[in-house]
Amino acid sequence: MNELTPQTPEELAEALGTAVSRRQTITLCGRSSKRRMGGPIAPSDVTISTAALHRVLQYEPRDLTISVEAGLSWCELSRLLAEHRQMIPLDPPYGDTATVGGVIACNSSGPRRRLYGAARDLVIGAKFATLEGKLAQSGGMVVKNVAGLDLGKLLIGSFGTLAALAVVNFKVLPQPVCTRTFLLSLDSAASALAAGGAIRKGALLPAALDLLSPAAAARVGREGWLLAVEAGGNPAAIERYARELAALGDVAALEGPGETAFWKSVQDFTPRFLEAYPAGATGRVSCTLKELQAVVESTPAAVVARAGSGVVYGHFPQAEEAGDWVSTAAARGWKAVVESAPEERKEQLDLWPAPGSDLDVMTRIKHMLDPDRLLNRGRLYRRI
Repeated sequence: MNELTPQTPEELAEALGTAVSRRQTITLCGRSSKRRMGGPIAPSDVTISTAALHRVLQYEPRDLTISVEAGLSWCELSRLLAEHRQMIPLDPPYGDTATVGGVIACNSSGPRRRLYGAARDLVIGAKFATLEGKLAQSGGMVVKNVAGLDLGKLLIGSFGTLAALAVVNFKVLPQPVCTRTFLLSLDSAASALAAGGAIRKGALLPAALDLLSPAAAARVGREGWLLAVEAGGNPAAIERYARELAALGDVAALEGPGETAFWKSVQDFTPRFLEAYPAGATGRVSCTLKELQAVVESTPAAVVARAGSGVVYGHFPQAEEAGDWVSTAAARGWKAVVESAPEERKEQLDLWPAPGSDLDVMTRIKHMLDPDRLLNRGRLYRRI
């Protein structure tokens, strides 16, 4: 198999165009840090990696925007922004090894999605290479709303099945003046989610509001049903959090290195779990906040839930257990996928049991951009 590592966006476009002209099947990747995510990686004639596209193209901290190539490592991008007390608060798993393009292509996000949103809320522009061997531009370096179809946004969460991200433009945000994390350990999912509901209905706007089941809490050195609240702002705001959260139960507070370490363990819960259980898998179920308790209680697995947005991650020592949970969840009307699984088990699992009517639109877009289905075949949960 031929392996190519283009050095510029133009070379990336040329490599795609050449492969298509020869009717070669293509594997598109960055550093392949998330191989367990999505569908199986089908054998191909050529592999094209964006790992050598790692330049920072434009960054002026006062403009609160940055433009970087897709192969730049996420941790390097975060370090650069932190030097200016700025951030792109996506908190993706595999952040230590992932590329910018990989994070966006997999639509990865973490605990602070509750306040700051997901990738499509923070990406303001992109340059991408099409299978025609051309470079296309979407959006720019200005934060604004655009009417009509934004082709760049279609690539978010596409697992590289439509085109190759070459450059990504982000809006960046200032880091809070100070932060503090409050941990409430409760005796049931119901009481933990009731506390979370009280927080959501109040005046406080925490950056993160995560629920960990007892099995998940034990893996981060805690006990019980754990509700984790990340607060940010000035000292007066932090003290208000302390007063109001104290009324919900016994609260432990974390600051400094302890706080950073805790959220790092939550952010990387999935890769650490899968490292401990090579035959394991994770399922992701999305639901309304009213349904959150039912989803969380539907499995004894180690569960990490975004209690402010209704996304639940179940972690299973055996891949088949994740497949069963996801299939049951889909049958109950929840949106569910087997998000990560061993490569050798993916063909036997129903990774995306109920894709819904959106799949027809996705399939038509795939046909428009890749009519011969040459690019990253099956990577979108084996459906595309």
